Amino acid sequence: MFFESTGLYHIYNQGNNKQLIFFNQGNYSFFLNKIKLYINPFADILAWCLMPNHFHLMIFVRDVEMPASFIVGVTQSHPDNTSGRIRKITLNSSIGIMLRSYTRAINKQENRSGALFREETKAICLNDSKVLKDTWYTENGSTIIKVEIPEFQYPQICFDYIHNNPVRSGIVNSPEKWQHSSFSEIVNSKKDSVVNLDLVKEFGLLTGSL
Repeated sequence: MFFESTGLYHIYNQGNNKQLIFFNQGNYSFFLNKIKLYINPFADILAWCLMPNHFHLMIFVRDVEMPASFIVGVTQSHPDNTSGRIRKITLNSSIGIMLRSYTRAINKQENRSGALFREETKAICLNDSKVLKDTWYTENGSTIIKVEIPEFQYPQICFDYIHNNPVRSGIVNSPEKWQHSSFSEIVNSKKDSVVNLDLVKEFGLLTGSL
């Protein structure tokens, strides 16, 4: 994954071989707390949705690198580091640590071993027309979305897609009925929201399906 500051990104991954990654209600809350710990220091969350075997995040990146001491659970020193320089960690690395940490907890819970997620987590930039393609998201060879002005329309399409994912998957018949997404906290302007509501409004993302 490659990140740049001020970039809007759609991040997603799914269970290895499409297996479950959430096995009970507590797992969803546990993973959401991991997101707060490992992503919020670098970026603002604009939308999120946790599905039984995959997840979606939409973020606005503030910093791509920062001191490791800012990230809870990340070792701040290394025995080979004799330079005395402050160890830094990237957003990319922090996401990897988050997924490995969650995998260890689930493996212990389910008495399993091995990879829980697919090896490669995807991150698509939504506001850089130089890297956008006509097909921005493909799932099982479908869900092809084309827009005339990508740099303006891709963020809105992604925002709406994330919140409507449970409906498209047939789990519920309306987004507000799926509790494991940012839909209700945005609609109800919850004070303890995971998302940055001010940025959601600033980017004009409420003009879509919400």
